[in-house]
Amino acid sequence: MPLTATDSTAAVHDRVRQSAQSTATAGFYKLTFTAMSTACRVHFRTIDARLAQEFQAEVLRWVAWFEARYSRFIPDSLISRINAAAGEHWVEVDPETDALFNLCQEMIFFTRGVFDPTSAPLIRLWNWKASPPVIPTDAQIAAALELAGWRKIQRRPGGIFLPRAGMSLDLGGIGKEYAVDRVCTMALQRGIENVLVDFGQDVRVHGSPPEKGAWHIGLEDPQQPGKCWTGVAVTNHAVATSGDYLRNFTRDGRRFGHIIDPRDGQPVHNGVLSVSVIAPHCTFAGIMSTAAFVLGPKEGMEMMALCPGVEGAIITETNRVLSKNFYTYATS
Repeated sequence: MPLTATDSTAAVHDRVRQSAQSTATAGFYKLTFTAMSTACRVHFRTIDARLAQEFQAEVLRWVAWFEARYSRFIPDSLISRINAAAGEHWVEVDPETDALFNLCQEMIFFTRGVFDPTSAPLIRLWNWKASPPVIPTDAQIAAALELAGWRKIQRRPGGIFLPRAGMSLDLGGIGKEYAVDRVCTMALQRGIENVLVDFGQDVRVHGSPPEKGAWHIGLEDPQQPGKCWTGVAVTNHAVATSGDYLRNFTRDGRRFGHIIDPRDGQPVHNGVLSVSVIAPHCTFAGIMSTAAFVLGPKEGMEMMALCPGVEGAIITETNRVLSKNFYTYATS
């Protein structure tokens, strides 16, 4: 029997809650759990033990609700229902979802169209789980491109419609980052001023950790995974990194990474290995890092330069390209 929406949320909540572990030392709390198929952690300071317990429980509930609502891998999520209705009928959405779609539209503008939540038909073509991985034909890519493009969807207040059967949304490029921002805001609304939220290495911090003036975040070296090429010290900012150095394969001398360029339906092949972005909010940092990865060093840096408060580092196979004030945050 398929799960109802309520049962799906409950099932995800049970899974998230069972994965959770919490420790506390002198008012510094560390909550870890697994959600949205990634490792999550929330570190924060408070002297109010009851507030800490209530906040941690609320984080787990909200993140489970968010995953159950917006994951395309849960059959009865809102996103799955929107996708299932493609070419058939409109789907009603709540104000928060409307706001999330509005944010998607803004990010499409800022990224020159390389962030596009309608790219799911392209992403599904590249089967990374197959052995050997599947490389789609030019005809298959062309057909998938016909089903992609944010401008093709129809929206009205409280509703969305994907006009062609086979169209689908995937919020994987914005979901974790948006969730990071929401959990950070939840902490601040409850008077928790010193907090770090890290979902799959998409990070936002506020205030400072115990005995330090800033939160220190390492940036992994894509040419030596497991080691950091530098670290950054930040407060009241977010840090996000995009890269394909852990998920790629080589065929006939060409390297294929897992990040797809929605403009041509092909894996990005421009020599970029990773991009790290520092920005005021995680949603912006995450989308900018992926967009710069797709655009490449020159266009990527040009894009970031137009965004106040954004700094970035683009690591290529042969070079490191840094924004003007990136090293004001670097610790090594």
